[in-house]
Amino acid sequence: MDLKVKIGGQSLSNPIGVASGTYGYGIEYKDYLDLSIIGAIYTKALTLLPREGNAPPRIIETPSGMLNSIGLANVGVDAFITEKMPQLKPYSCAVIANIAGSTEREYLQVVERLEGCKGIWGYEINISCPNVSHGGMAFGTDPAVAEKLTQSIRKTATRPLIIKLSPNVTDISAIAKAVENGGADAVSCINTLVGMVIDTSKKEPVLANKTGGLSGPAIRPVGVALTYMVKKAVKIPVIGMGGIMTADDAVQYLLAGASAIQIGTANFVDTQTPLKVLDGIREYCKRENIGKISDFHQFIE
Repeated sequence: MDLKVKIGGQSLSNPIGVASGTYGYGIEYKDYLDLSIIGAIYTKALTLLPREGNAPPRIIETPSGMLNSIGLANVGVDAFITEKMPQLKPYSCAVIANIAGSTEREYLQVVERLEGCKGIWGYEINISCPNVSHGGMAFGTDPAVAEKLTQSIRKTATRPLIIKLSPNVTDISAIAKAVENGGADAVSCINTLVGMVIDTSKKEPVLANKTGGLSGPAIRPVGVALTYMVKKAVKIPVIGMGGIMTADDAVQYLLAGASAIQIGTANFVDTQTPLKVLDGIREYCKRENIGKISDFHQFIE
């Protein structure tokens, strides 16, 4: 079987990715599994300057998931280039830099710096983070704004360009079509849903930021549905994510139209999840006589 995934003229060895914000910069997991087996590592979000993130508490478990308000804490793009990327060179997996910014210019400055860094496979542009007060989701809720940002980045980026979509919108298909028009090579679908947990004893939100992003198994049906809707709206590849814990979860996304998937919250539960999901997809393909990823897309109309 052929599990390669083509995006923007380049190929991933297989459809398994590990989601930004759940896998550090990738190197943190090297002692737990062979990173070269993973199709793609989507790095922790990178901003122009280092960020400490939101004040704690900023993470809490929820029924069938978790709520986080990390606030894009990261070392900054320059430290990533000099300190993190050299450690990833021994591994053959694709390194996709997740990029965030408060302004269009900041997004462009991060991309400009990364363009000179060897070993980067592509970019995932985060226009959907619900946990920051400036930038983030503000770019992902208006089709015109999303298209303009994508067009600007496309002029600078020579590598595959993936736009990460928010579920916290009225019409996600409109945003997807806008970034496709702007030159995106693929879209990631979906980022977290806005949620809140209240401490009934203290009578106040548990998270210091009050709201956070809900992830985990609870949001999988939403992710599968929106992946299906987005795939019907665009011609570019869709990368599905949200609540994937097992191979069956991943297969649901592939059947809904995804060409690749990302595993997030499950990485905190079992570090072997990416490999188990990959093995499970292979077994499913053998059992169902599926020869390549695009064959999944013929079953659901």
